[in-house]
Amino acid sequence: MSYARRTIRDGIVVGLIGYASVAVFYSAFDFLAARGTLYTVNMLGRAVFRGLRDPAVLQFPMALDPQAIMWYNALHLALALIIGLIVTGLVAMGEQSPARRRGVRLVIAAGFVVTIGVIGFLTTSLRPVLPWWSIVVANALAVALAGAYLLRQRPGLWSRLALLAR
Repeated sequence: MSYARRTIRDGIVVGLIGYASVAVFYSAFDFLAARGTLYTVNMLGRAVFRGLRDPAVLQFPMALDPQAIMWYNALHLALALIIGLIVTGLVAMGEQSPARRRGVRLVIAAGFVVTIGVIGFLTTSLRPVLPWWSIVVANALAVALAGAYLLRQRPGLWSRLALLAR
């Protein structure tokens, strides 16, 4: 398999891992909060596709909106796949060009911070049910699992991209 095809395949897998890990995290989060496993995705779907903005309604039981849940999951999956492809493209660039490794590390770290910031900003009205810590933990989990996959698929990747590598 060519290096470019492998990078695309890994990008898709990384995106799927990120998508699934965040989805499972919030399902467990909602289950443990006794809200039902689709509560957060239902609220996010309603906020994005139905214009839900009043945080006061979040304190009352709401019926699930299957269409909003489906559309939100499709959006989340698409964004996760795009991020996975971008990250693996950056990793490939860093592997092939030692001079770019510092820049690659910086862009990946900044991307993590920016992703959390954008999600946090866009979900401000949902803060009572979507706390900051959950956004950070869900995304850190996605990064850890996707990173573990990449490290398994690309032996020596850590030493090539580590902070001490030049």
